[in-house]
Amino acid sequence: MRRLFPVTEETAAQASGEAPGADVTDRDWSLGELARAYAYPDVRGPWLRANMVSTLDGAAQHEGRSQPISCAADMRIFGTLRALADVIVVGAETVRQEGYRPARAREDFAALREAAGQGPAPAIAVVSARLDLDFSLPLFTSPLVPTLVLTGAAASADRITAAGKAGAEVVIAGDGAGVDPVRAVAALAERGMNRLLTEGGPRLLGQLIAAGVLDELCLTLSPMLTAGGAQRIASGPPVEVPRRFELASLLEEAGFLFSRYRRQHTG
Repeated sequence: MRRLFPVTEETAAQASGEAPGADVTDRDWSLGELARAYAYPDVRGPWLRANMVSTLDGAAQHEGRSQPISCAADMRIFGTLRALADVIVVGAETVRQEGYRPARAREDFAALREAAGQGPAPAIAVVSARLDLDFSLPLFTSPLVPTLVLTGAAASADRITAAGKAGAEVVIAGDGAGVDPVRAVAALAERGMNRLLTEGGPRLLGQLIAAGVLDELCLTLSPMLTAGGAQRIASGPPVEVPRRFELASLLEEAGFLFSRYRRQHTG
């Protein structure tokens, strides 16, 4: 892996023909280096980042799953982002398609999480309007940290009861059948979960973008072409004005590009 952006003294030296430094040499990065590269910014309040992968022709999945368009380096970054987060926010459809399991404690990140005042592993927060979930799965019955279910006030009382019996904490974050992204982020922050990570899927990411609550996008560009009718990384109604993000960092390995964009603030 090597850093392409931001330009540092090492990248400038490489461009001028001098011997490349460690930051730009194509080599394996340690988990500690990845954790520093993807550290959350020092800001007050919640910070929501998304982690997604896309092929060159814009597909976020192949045959319903993201794994076929990923790679080993992408999975290491995936694990690092999880280890840095307080909570992982995910849509119900992604839970069903990807076979989500509870986040596990990672010994490599134990000291880092303890120093940040975090528990042994991030919680999973599932966004679901209908609560059409299998509450017998380990995600709900045996997580290291209790799973949260974010839903609306109109959700079925029976399904809410079923979620509670399974051990999940149900959080009402919407007045109707759906979940209000602004209220969802605020509800998690009230529980001390300010380092937020979402792994989609596309419908949930589209809702977060439309609500203006997404602060950062970590996007892996996979050097693959799939054609077909696979979804993009975000779907749903378009925003009235495109949201402008700015490039914060860019890494590369084996043709995969690992970009990090942050919302552009004005004023």
